[in-house]
Amino acid sequence: MDKILECRGLNKAYNGFPALNNINLSVAKGRIVGLLGPNGSGKTTLIKILTGLLTPNTGEILIDGKQIGPETKSIVSYLPDHNFLAPWRTVDGMVKYFADFYTDFDMSRADTMLDNLGIDRKAKIKTLSKGTQEKVALILIMSRRAKLYLLDEPIAGVDPATRDYILRTILSNYDSDSTIIISTHLISDVEQVLSDVVMINTGNLVVADTVDNLREKTGKSVDEYFREVFRC
Repeated sequence: MDKILECRGLNKAYNGFPALNNINLSVAKGRIVGLLGPNGSGKTTLIKILTGLLTPNTGEILIDGKQIGPETKSIVSYLPDHNFLAPWRTVDGMVKYFADFYTDFDMSRADTMLDNLGIDRKAKIKTLSKGTQEKVALILIMSRRAKLYLLDEPIAGVDPATRDYILRTILSNYDSDSTIIISTHLISDVEQVLSDVVMINTGNLVVADTVDNLREKTGKSVDEYFREVFRC
């Protein structure tokens, strides 16, 4: 298996409270992975460690065979779970900012997505609806030709039609040898696009398998299995 990500004995605690507990995980290149778990399970902590925003207490992480640092940051495209757009900038201003900052930014890819959505490039970010802002953010992230995309709750808080567009955008705007990790609670919406699932709970790895294997072994959809495992 040609791996884009390896986590070995990964641990992270906040004030003595474990957020990740001995995570051992490998992710192959060219996969779309659902990172699933209830609130407080450690999903965002894991993603932030992969971006270099957080440092683990112990353990090793390799992205494309390299330790976290400038080299890995240059091949990772990260969509956080909060709005990062500058409200005073125009859409065009944000696109140009990303194009200047990231050498792998594909302007033609961004132009195509903006045109398909009919987004006003001259509009200031603060004048756009929440759903349109989320689309702009996703366009910026997916316009990079990255090797690993980390998407933290990319479809939360938007209407079903927007969710469908976002998922189509994710599928049609990444290279086949790139990998996407999607953290989400909306499993039934994303299950159709996933090749693998990783489930964590209270910082512990519960499941790491392909979608096909999970369905075959359990006789359930990913959503059904998740509800069974994490039933309150």
